[in-house]
Amino acid sequence: MNQKIDQRLKLTLRQLEVFAAVARGGTTRAAADEISRSQSAASNALGELEAVLGAQLFDRVGKKLVINENGRALLPRAAGILEQAVETEALFTAAHAASLRLAASYTIGEYLLPVLIARWKQANPRSHVLLDIANTHDVFERVASFRSDIGFIEGTHSHPELSVSKWRSDEIVVVAAAGHPLAERRAGARQLNHATWVLREPGSGTREASDRWLIPHLTQMEVELELGSNEAVKRVVAAGLGLGCLSRLAVKEAIAEGWLVELATTLPPMQRTLSIVLHRAKKLGAAAEGFLRHCTTD
Repeated sequence: MNQKIDQRLKLTLRQLEVFAAVARGGTTRAAADEISRSQSAASNALGELEAVLGAQLFDRVGKKLVINENGRALLPRAAGILEQAVETEALFTAAHAASLRLAASYTIGEYLLPVLIARWKQANPRSHVLLDIANTHDVFERVASFRSDIGFIEGTHSHPELSVSKWRSDEIVVVAAAGHPLAERRAGARQLNHATWVLREPGSGTREASDRWLIPHLTQMEVELELGSNEAVKRVVAAGLGLGCLSRLAVKEAIAEGWLVELATTLPPMQRTLSIVLHRAKKLGAAAEGFLRHCTTD
């Protein structure tokens, strides 16, 4: 009995913390910087962990440490243990609340989550929320590497390590400057074919949805600009350079204020799904579980 307890105690939280940091950063130097330790201390902790487990967790490729099959098997459990440790500390330390780490694609992160986070903070003032806003690929990468607890994306993409579940619906609309010639009429395919377009960049969820909507119904599209943010598209469209194609979430306030108008078109409505992304192997901590319930019941 005592021998089994001693064996378990050889694995420490510090070792797991270093392991998880190396998995994120790819080197013991990056891990040491992240967790405020010396490189030698990080290297020693990783070596001790591999010795305790009797297995290498990374393949050494030049100066990089690339996580291998053993490391990938350990990573979700290590992330869960570390999160529980942080939550345990938070029970007894008023100044140390567990962090809630979120990742979201641009439309959700800029126009939908801020209100949800504000309401969450009102009910949970000690909760520390970290929100990364990125494209769908990067949201997947953050959740897959345990840098984010919950991801929010536009669409229903798949990933072998992640679960993607439908959350809400959204609509893509065509917008123009208030004085645009098409603003006072119902635009058909012929008018839209000859229009100039200002769209999000390829690879964004909004651009993917726009292309799925417009391309099957238009024989040609003159794309004047491809921009990396919703706000940039809105400002350029408002300046009269062309038509935009964005989420209703992104343009609602601008339409209400009158500096953009939604075009009536003969195209069928374009609905898309907003989804929640979770890691299949990771058990959510109390804060993440609570925020997930908050988002799905709000």
